[in-house]
Amino acid sequence: MIMDGIARKIQNEYQAIRARIDKERKERIKEIYNVIPRIKEIDDRIQNLGIRCARALLKSDNASDKRFVDILREEITSLKQEKIKLLEKYMYSPDYMEIHYECSACKDTGYVGREKCKCFKQKLIDRAYQQSNLGNTLEKENFSNFDINLFPDEKYDNYSLTPRENMKNIVSTCEGFVNNFHKDNGENLLFYGSTGLGKTFLCNCIAKALLDKGELVIYLTAFNLFRILEEYRFNHSENLQNREQLDSILTCDLLIIDDLGTELSNAFTVSELFNIINTRLLSKKKVIISTNLEPEELLKTYNQRIFSRISGNYRTLEFYGPDLRWEK
Repeated sequence: MIMDGIARKIQNEYQAIRARIDKERKERIKEIYNVIPRIKEIDDRIQNLGIRCARALLKSDNASDKRFVDILREEITSLKQEKIKLLEKYMYSPDYMEIHYECSACKDTGYVGREKCKCFKQKLIDRAYQQSNLGNTLEKENFSNFDINLFPDEKYDNYSLTPRENMKNIVSTCEGFVNNFHKDNGENLLFYGSTGLGKTFLCNCIAKALLDKGELVIYLTAFNLFRILEEYRFNHSENLQNREQLDSILTCDLLIIDDLGTELSNAFTVSELFNIINTRLLSKKKVIISTNLEPEELLKTYNQRIFSRISGNYRTLEFYGPDLRWEK
């Protein structure tokens, strides 16, 4: 799974962070020992006393042994206080010689107990955003910024619902898609309708909501999708990079194919589209497709196999109304 690969890379980064901060700590200790030699004497003495204290505790069985341990502890405390005063005298912070973790909660391990730390989860989300191909778009195009009032509430053509009523139903379906994303309900979405009606905007709303939950979402226009596939099939010099891209397309949690039908359709694109749709259906990986084509046009543009996969496994949502030019 691609997210497993990302998680392993992040774990390797945590190892590198721990190695770096340990090296930095050793360098600070070396600096202090050079500037304040007395602190090295204190540290050596504290270490020696700590060993003696541990040994005494192991065989402590009478009052005199316990008193001896208390004396050792008092000396250790006194030495630590002296150390702090020396550091402050030379304008160093009391914790200058300690490890400075980037995340104090997990101590740069990525885990608190057996649970992923918040910093680990945030890294996963950040990587998912990077892989999504959506850049900063989602700062503007998300459910929080969706304005239903942009859609007219007057009857449109021969539709029984106004564009606003229709869009309320679509948004509700999209929110349900997000909330039930992990349910094995086989739900995929097909958005269709003319340009400027919010299809891409709602794709991005769903993408952000799932990315914020740590899901891996890949967004590609149909043109870029088939360009990647063509490079993988025919350009062997970039085979490794393109293989990784293809793996992402096939295994990400959600694949969004935007503007299907705007690409140059031929036997290659038809074959590759069927492979992607079929592979993701078999692996129960969800897909959202947006297109300007009517269902009948999809059948003519592609073939019966693709159309049957979509019509039988996708929830179809029609966008209609005046052109709002959201894509601008």
